[in-house]
Amino acid sequence: MKKSSLLLFGLFLTINLLHAQAPKGMGKSDTEAKKILDAVSTKFKSYKTVQANFLLKIDNASGKNIGSKKGSVTMKGLKYRISVPGQDIFSDGSTTWTYEKSSNEVTINKIDPSANSITPQKLFTNFYDKDFLYKFNGLVKVAGKNMQELELTPIDKTKPFFKVLLYIDQSTIYTTKVFEKSGSRYTYSISNMKTGNNIADNTFSFDSKKYPGVEIVDLR
Repeated sequence: MKKSSLLLFGLFLTINLLHAQAPKGMGKSDTEAKKILDAVSTKFKSYKTVQANFLLKIDNASGKNIGSKKGSVTMKGLKYRISVPGQDIFSDGSTTWTYEKSSNEVTINKIDPSANSITPQKLFTNFYDKDFLYKFNGLVKVAGKNMQELELTPIDKTKPFFKVLLYIDQSTIYTTKVFEKSGSRYTYSISNMKTGNNIADNTFSFDSKKYPGVEIVDLR
């Protein structure tokens, strides 16, 4: 998988969280920032379903754009589906299917509830509680809108990134910027968010009958 895909799905799926309390001497999180993040979490949890488009832009250490990727995400309870060019990820809450279009191959994994990996839902709820220190930087202009800028610092210093900026409007996260130690920067922006639509449960599971000749790699 290309690095851009790795980071995108790393944010969604494979950043294993430590859930450790902040070590002494690291400081405390900003109470105003926590109020904002809690409001985001509460609002998201009120939605029955969520559908949105996203854009991932990648800049190198010199600030030059080296690529971008558009996609979509659909969520319902613990279920989700992510689609980007060349790849679809399905999850029904207990099983995940990763389908590679170029090879017509699907890899199946059982979800480990104890793994504490980030899912799309966690990005909008309480992933921040025990894994980051966070502060409110004030209001900034983003795409012509006044948005709240929050800065998150990971407690686990072995992470490949050292800072995350969130841009929030009306208790919704619209843009996330991830700053890697290598100097690379990833900007993830949400658009066309729709909530409350009726979405069938089979949207979130892989039906091999719809993919003639698909090679199945079952790792459960």
